[in-house]
Amino acid sequence: MQQYLTYEAFGAAGDGVCDDMPAIVRTHAEAGRLGLPVRAREGACYYISPKAATAVITTDTDWTGAKFIIDDRGCEDRAAAVFSVPPMEEEIPLSLSRLARGTQQLENPCGRDLYVSVENANHRDYIRQGLNQNNGFPRQDCLLLLADGSLSSAVSFDFDEVTRAAARPIEETTLRLTGGEFTTVANPEDCTLTPYTATCRNIHIRRSNVEVCGLTHFVEGEGKTGTAYSGFLRFSDCARIRVHDCLFTAHYIYWCTGSAGKPVAMGSYDILCDRCVDIRFDSCRQTTDITDGRYWGLFSSNFCRDMVLENCVFSRYDTHMGVTNCTLRGCTFGHQCINIIGNGSFLIEDTHVYAVWFAHLREDYGSTFRGDITIRNCVWHPSGSGRHLFYAFNGGRHDFGYTCYLPQELMIDDLTVEETAPGSEPLAVFCDYLHTTADYMLLDETLPQDYLPVPPRTVTVKNLHAAHSIQLCTNPELLRQTVFTVL
Repeated sequence: MQQYLTYEAFGAAGDGVCDDMPAIVRTHAEAGRLGLPVRAREGACYYISPKAATAVITTDTDWTGAKFIIDDRGCEDRAAAVFSVPPMEEEIPLSLSRLARGTQQLENPCGRDLYVSVENANHRDYIRQGLNQNNGFPRQDCLLLLADGSLSSAVSFDFDEVTRAAARPIEETTLRLTGGEFTTVANPEDCTLTPYTATCRNIHIRRSNVEVCGLTHFVEGEGKTGTAYSGFLRFSDCARIRVHDCLFTAHYIYWCTGSAGKPVAMGSYDILCDRCVDIRFDSCRQTTDITDGRYWGLFSSNFCRDMVLENCVFSRYDTHMGVTNCTLRGCTFGHQCINIIGNGSFLIEDTHVYAVWFAHLREDYGSTFRGDITIRNCVWHPSGSGRHLFYAFNGGRHDFGYTCYLPQELMIDDLTVEETAPGSEPLAVFCDYLHTTADYMLLDETLPQDYLPVPPRTVTVKNLHAAHSIQLCTNPELLRQTVFTVL
């Protein structure tokens, strides 16, 4: 007896011409009912038309040896995922009235490992400034609550009140998505003529305990006009995710009118992670040149924690609206470098960066990292005239919803600066973050500097290999209370 289902058994042609999406939807629906895995036919090419349809995956799926063409030209619903992997368990409400930063223990109502989300709808964070300015988002955190009541890592913010708290049991078996070559024929809609709405024709995973292995994604048909993309591989509200040995493709940069009424580059990602805990990417690459400025960066995340990237080569790593605890090890990053906002500990080890700065503390969210950053055994290949490792800007004139911090304990141990034409000026750890203004920040210089960031406590540089010495900041007076040590 056959122990798996095929798309052909439900009417798929696999010839790259006929619309196979109805058959794909039926296959996964029946596989879920019977509890059987799905296997694509080796050598098949499945065409997915622009019609709005989503296949719901609840069992192991092996796409090895098959190709998929996802045609986004004139798509009916750009927000509809092509494949959705939903959670198998229902949410459990939690009784929480307050929650303190640093909390490491909570009552577990069911004795199983839980994905927990908490929110205070009456307080807003990440109130963005600049051309993409907005009114922020409710204070929120996602947590991994173990069966014994301990948290995998401590709570990131103080919640004076909790307006919503819920838990979902983490699935005890691993769901696996394996192989497959997917080609997106890009949506050519002119983003300057429509509201800024990203295309989401993707694989959207909301289930915990998922492994993605050997997947390849290409992009074709990008031209003079197009839309942004919100991740071909997208993860939301889940935990214990493993992605390895996958190949992705960056998207062209397009411009539109931002919320401030001025032109702005549209962020477009092939990987997007929102509110994920314990998520790991290993040995993943991209098809496009990581130093080619025509393409937007590949990787973005929001509100995540306990994230690891190892042996990955991407044009950009971006924590966007914050990460709590992150490790980047054995990686290579390109022209959009490492973008850091968040809390906890951030380790960058055995990593190469080919960019103007080694790391970017995003100014649109206050250049804040409330915690410790360690850079160990890394190589920076400066691509421009910048002479500082960290680019930051916070003039103290904008309320982001939280107190901003520069990294409190910064350790730089064994850093090599590979400059093709070393300048005459010394290197600096930080730029003058009060006065290194960008035109697009739309600053009101008449406002008082009421929201200045908390400076670092200590910055230590050991074993620097560079043509010139290093100073703490391009403005020597700015961090005069910081203990700066060069060994």
